[in-house]
Amino acid sequence: MRIIILLLLFSWLGCTSNSRQLVEEIQSNPYFPFVKYKAQDVVKTGFNAGDGYSEVWIRDYNTFIKLSAEVYPADELKQNLLVFFRLQSRDGNIIDGFVPASTVDADYDGITTELEKHYVGHKNTVETDQETSLVQAVYKFIQSTGDSTILQEMIGVQTVSDRMEDAMRYLMKNRYNEEYGLIYGATTADWGDVQPEGGWGVDISDSTHYAIDIYDNAMFIIALDNLIEMVPESAYHWQPIRDQVAENCRKHLWDKSKQKFIPHLYLNGSPFPEDFDENAIYYHGGTAVAIEAGLLTDSEIRDALKQMIRDQQEAGAGSIGLTMFPVYPQGYFKNKVMGPYSYQNGGDWTWFGGRMIQQLAAHGMIREAYDQIQPMVQRVKENNGFYEWYTVDNQPKGSGTFRGSAGVLYEAILMLEDYARTNGH
Repeated sequence: MRIIILLLLFSWLGCTSNSRQLVEEIQSNPYFPFVKYKAQDVVKTGFNAGDGYSEVWIRDYNTFIKLSAEVYPADELKQNLLVFFRLQSRDGNIIDGFVPASTVDADYDGITTELEKHYVGHKNTVETDQETSLVQAVYKFIQSTGDSTILQEMIGVQTVSDRMEDAMRYLMKNRYNEEYGLIYGATTADWGDVQPEGGWGVDISDSTHYAIDIYDNAMFIIALDNLIEMVPESAYHWQPIRDQVAENCRKHLWDKSKQKFIPHLYLNGSPFPEDFDENAIYYHGGTAVAIEAGLLTDSEIRDALKQMIRDQQEAGAGSIGLTMFPVYPQGYFKNKVMGPYSYQNGGDWTWFGGRMIQQLAAHGMIREAYDQIQPMVQRVKENNGFYEWYTVDNQPKGSGTFRGSAGVLYEAILMLEDYARTNGH
């Protein structure tokens, strides 16, 4: 008995020592103060996705609205959200983004409504995350500002609450597959917005191959969780749907033998060659969002992290923000930006890697989160900015003021610092 007590004591002392060391590392990290300052500085300059984009995109705004709440008045954030609702289509679908009407010419293929006179919208129809991103953004707005009156704002003859439910109904009516009980979209690379077929690849066409993936469905689950919390009376309708979608994600998308989500469940055939083993690909971004949706156990999260680290090392990438590994071969996507290890086909995106860091921290894996955030914060300092994505050899590409990256990294740092405050002595 005495030996057992001594062993337990030594184990406790070791854990305490390790915890104290981790707290000290977080509190003395040389990159965190710079990254937080830089993130606020970048977000202060606007709401568009970054210097390479003119539009305010909802999938991006959703990931930096909490940071924006620290540097902007709440009403300004609210007004941006209301533009999306004023440009909502009658069938409930939500646009991708908007620009001032005064900045577009007659050739701009924009979306307008009678309710919005100042902005014009657009939509990449291959995606199925605009509606879910908006619901999540409203939830984060309320969390960050405490202003729940947005739910009663009248847009035409409907409240924002009603319009959020309309957006979810749009998905159930137009993007829900009865056979599998999951929502679908066009085939894209993980969370991406470019399909393999011809043209630019952002619009559904006659050649589109429809598929179910984990990212779209995880985003749907998170949105329904948020909606039910914001509008409790909606739970009677949406809770059973939410639970069934979660169950079907595990039933149809989770490959138990490989401990991973399959890339796609095809509804009208695959756009890739028959001899291509797509299930060899591990989707990092969709897996991170699935963790946020509560679809993996702690043991499975640890296994996922191990796989992401292996992929990063094998690819030679800078961080676990690597979108996927292995990548789609040359020519599998007609849009040339989607070559191997380019853009969404194996680019390294802090925008999603930062979300994995958040989930590690949220599940108590603080040491792992701290270790994996290091390359992400280091390259912000080295490149003096939040770049959209990085090549496999860690070279920055795209917008240098990518606000989504700033938002997720800022929040991840706050989570680590909160741990250090709570456990410091």
